[in-house]
Amino acid sequence: MKTRHHIRSRHDSRQKGCYKALLTSISAALFVMPSAAFAAGTLAGTDIQNVASATFDTAGGPVTIQSNTVTIKVDELLDVTVSSTDPGDIITSPGQTANVQTFRISNTGNGDEAFTLSANVANGGDDFDPTLQQIILDTNNNGVFDAGVDVIYTAGANDPVIAPDQNITVFVITSTPSGVVDTNRANVSLAAAAVTGTGAPGTSFANAGQGGGNAVVGTTGAQSSANGFLAVQATSVNLNKTATILDPFGGNRPVPGAIVTYSLVATVAGTGLLNNLVITDPIPVGSQYQAASMTLEANALTDAADADAGTFNGTQIRITAGNVPAGQSRTVTFKVLIP
Repeated sequence: MKTRHHIRSRHDSRQKGCYKALLTSISAALFVMPSAAFAAGTLAGTDIQNVASATFDTAGGPVTIQSNTVTIKVDELLDVTVSSTDPGDIITSPGQTANVQTFRISNTGNGDEAFTLSANVANGGDDFDPTLQQIILDTNNNGVFDAGVDVIYTAGANDPVIAPDQNITVFVITSTPSGVVDTNRANVSLAAAAVTGTGAPGTSFANAGQGGGNAVVGTTGAQSSANGFLAVQATSVNLNKTATILDPFGGNRPVPGAIVTYSLVATVAGTGLLNNLVITDPIPVGSQYQAASMTLEANALTDAADADAGTFNGTQIRITAGNVPAGQSRTVTFKVLIP
């Protein structure tokens, strides 16, 4: 009997362990489940019904009666949030058109709701005001601005209707003035407001909610806005020219027979990239270009229009230096003879 009791105790212990593990799993599942619940709660227009009952004894036996049905229609809660989804400042440059900034509008209410949109490019505290071109709705829902595919937004004409707990992507398209300078920033904001109405939290619009109930303004006031930033990366170039002379006698006097070596140094300042730098220099009157004397970064160039960066057309040299990052320079040299 002692052995059997010992075996039963071990069996009971295992069962208790299994029950404990099962209860732990159920508790963990119940703890995780709320994260999957809808933020909007019960959908607007839902009828919540309740019937009570009472039972009592009579000579003929127990009797059960029911109360009348009480129905509560869930009102629509008007709430919205707007956020910028850009990873940081959107880079622009002086005179650039079609800057694209990306925003997300989320319906955090509990009913289908239309929202009117507006963009503000004249926010204070920044360095310049871009020009608003368009607000665009991401109609193919890929999160990327597709010109000619996504639809231009017109207030009152195609206000987007967003389902509860859903969101849409909206693009704000601007252009940058030509007078901005390197490191300037601009604050661009997008706002969304419920078409049904906005106001202080708790404000009610009778019978205006989805499903026939009231519409009630939530904690966001049924309107929201978010900011995104443009940052200017502008480059400038300084071109400095020097000359060294080697005369026939080993000196540096500009006499007939002397060779003049011109050095052109283009230095790029600012931030970003200077695109397609081309350096040209006409051969001075009273001198003769020395064939195949051009160099770029000390690399010899040919005079012909071929695969390398240099050409000589009989009157001037031309060097295509390409794209140059800010903070770097490109050096060109060539030689002429004083006849």
